[in-house]
Amino acid sequence: MSLPAEPAERHRVVAAGFTDRVRGAVDWDTPAPVPGWRARDVVGHLVGWFPGFLSTGTGLELDRGPSVAQDPVRAWQVHADAVQRILDTDAAAVVFRHPMVGEMPLPEAVDRFYTTDVFLHTWDLARATGQDERLDEDTCAVLLAGMTPIEELLRSSGQYGPRVPVPDTADVQTRLLAFIGRDPLSGR
Repeated sequence: MSLPAEPAERHRVVAAGFTDRVRGAVDWDTPAPVPGWRARDVVGHLVGWFPGFLSTGTGLELDRGPSVAQDPVRAWQVHADAVQRILDTDAAAVVFRHPMVGEMPLPEAVDRFYTTDVFLHTWDLARATGQDERLDEDTCAVLLAGMTPIEELLRSSGQYGPRVPVPDTADVQTRLLAFIGRDPLSGR
């Protein structure tokens, strides 16, 4: 199965997958695969960084829900719904201008930077909470192919851990996760 190509539809599908893991989480304080994070920190990361990024690049403000500490499920749902509304309305015609990434249509910026982050962190939340860890194989392949040539740039950003060694014969999801610094072959 491949994810939809259109940014609004891709976000809808990726956010729904993450929402399923959010709703299925029981222990929000269980350790996540990102060093120093707990399950709630995965949600906190996504609802935390994107509103400022969006506002800086467009002046648009997202609706805010309760804090992740109070209610991670509701915090995520309000956030995800607000992002989807932007992609589904005329705001999607806005040009995104950001000093770090340049200028592009807002849907492209959301897709490239945010939806991809949600996609990758779906695995983190699933692993932390003992849920279905499977990611779309085609998307994993596209991301790995796109990230590999810019590995040095990605690592220098501080957003990715060191590559974790995995067998060359590992499936594409395992190779992508290892590329971004996760250890998908460990038990947790």
